[in-house]
Amino acid sequence: MNPTITPAPTTEEELQQLRSSLPKELWFNSYPMYFYQNCWNIILDSTISCQNHFQAQDSDIFIASIPKTGTTWLKSLIFAIFNRNNYRISENPLLKHNPHELIPQLESIIYANPQNPDLKTLEKKLDYPRILGTHLPIQSLPTSIKTSNCKIIYICRNPFDTFVSSWLFYLNYDENESVKSNMIDEYFGKFCEGKFPFGPFEDHVLGYWKQSLEESGKVLFVKFEDLKDDPKGQLKKLGEFVGYPFTSEEEQDGKIDEIMKLCSIEKLKEVEANKNGRVYSFIENKWFFRKGEVGDWVNYLSPTMVERFEKIMDEKCCNGLKL
Repeated sequence: MNPTITPAPTTEEELQQLRSSLPKELWFNSYPMYFYQNCWNIILDSTISCQNHFQAQDSDIFIASIPKTGTTWLKSLIFAIFNRNNYRISENPLLKHNPHELIPQLESIIYANPQNPDLKTLEKKLDYPRILGTHLPIQSLPTSIKTSNCKIIYICRNPFDTFVSSWLFYLNYDENESVKSNMIDEYFGKFCEGKFPFGPFEDHVLGYWKQSLEESGKVLFVKFEDLKDDPKGQLKKLGEFVGYPFTSEEEQDGKIDEIMKLCSIEKLKEVEANKNGRVYSFIENKWFFRKGEVGDWVNYLSPTMVERFEKIMDEKCCNGLKL
């Protein structure tokens, strides 16, 4: 993997200087985004702390994504794959905990307090191997992730479904008071400009896609739509990639079907922790589970809006990647 494109600051003074020098935008009129390492980063301080301090292990598994592309679903599937022989289905922790609690985000949970990341507590909580999530683009990953033998599973989704899912998600943030549903055209325009949390979308996706072609043993590129269309085949592929393949006996015994049912959006919605709990202080867990459908964007976006972003994708030479 290519090294980090810009050295991360190591002192508070350097961080302040960097922050003041970077282009800045407000997402949803409230959340500052800084254009750092060719990405609109919405959690700059914790990202830099993560880059400076996190040490990956060869056995680590990372679930990478841009927000609202199926991250929660993939986390539940990977957790279930690894723990299928540790718990009965009726006793699986997914029935009591939100997937983001079981597989925490590296930069936004583990390094939520940038000055004092709770790595010792992390080590006690996580099973072996460590399974972590990240929304960072590939160029912003900590160097140890790039140079170790860890594995990365990247999930992508059709850009229009991604935008709509994200748009509806942010509307439910506790602190959102000024952005209303009738402002979707304005915010889709920002999405097209790349001014979107961890965007530009197309650069984020292309970075991981190209790396998956160069290092297929390290980076697996998964499409949300393929998971919906062929969940059993995709689960088998995921199991093989992380070194925990399903045996023929497990297939015959319906183990894959059990996992698919356990991790379905309908089942996860029933979990009490996903109805009323919070992993993040600013939003309820229930907003992580909406429809999980393919093509719902047609109910929100006009043909003109779609055409605008398709042109951007063509200009970025995304024709080899069918989304």
